[in-house]
Amino acid sequence: MVCIAQYLAAIFVLSGLGWREVITDTSLFMLVLAGALAIAGGYIINGFYDQEKDLINKPLKTMIDLLVSQHTRLTLYFLLNFLSVIVASYVSFRAVLFFSLYIFGIWLYSHRIKKIVIWGNLTSAGLAIIPFFAVFVYYRNFDHSIFCHAMLIYLLILIKDFVKDLQNIKGDLVHNYPTIPVVYGELYSKRLITLAVLLSYLPSYLLLAYFNIGKLYYFLFFMLVYLVVFLALLWKATTQRRYALLYNMMKFILVAGVLATANY
Repeated sequence: MVCIAQYLAAIFVLSGLGWREVITDTSLFMLVLAGALAIAGGYIINGFYDQEKDLINKPLKTMIDLLVSQHTRLTLYFLLNFLSVIVASYVSFRAVLFFSLYIFGIWLYSHRIKKIVIWGNLTSAGLAIIPFFAVFVYYRNFDHSIFCHAMLIYLLILIKDFVKDLQNIKGDLVHNYPTIPVVYGELYSKRLITLAVLLSYLPSYLLLAYFNIGKLYYFLFFMLVYLVVFLALLWKATTQRRYALLYNMMKFILVAGVLATANY
């Protein structure tokens, strides 16, 4: 989905070129591939550090993951990161430096930052949108609407991350994992999610009021109503099943946003 989102953003928002020129651009392909490899490696190392609590939160998935040995997982992690840097070297030395820092950032988040309350969530959302900045810088498109889009995507990902902590509270409590619901309680977490939803209305308003966004106008209106329904369900939710539903709701709106980019 990240790869598709990057190409859609390049075609309809960033490049100003035809879709054939974008798709056949080898340098862009290498940037997208380098990001995909780094993200894949990030999932492996993140799962490695979260293995104990995931046995409670996601027992079936984790048991399947454990069929692959620790040595194999770590070898694949280093291989994917190495390939990411090699692929980035096709573009430029700056691309190599960018993805090297990105890989280090993912490791630092998995090893240390994610265990710091709130900062872990803020960093996670930031790491999720960093690959888009590689494409953004590649096309040197500094239109203000791009920053509004980035702010909106960041806040939606942050909301999803906050909800994920509520969904995984059982395993986090058992292992004393310092997430927002564990440290401050579910009520505080719900208030924080509500604040993030309200903040997401700011970039949405700016896009609707000051920029020509084509048919994306309809998606933003749909999203604003969708988030009201999301908040209503959030404040009624008390079980992991309900939190899982809310988490999937945020995944849906993010995917829908990616597809709606084609109507920009």
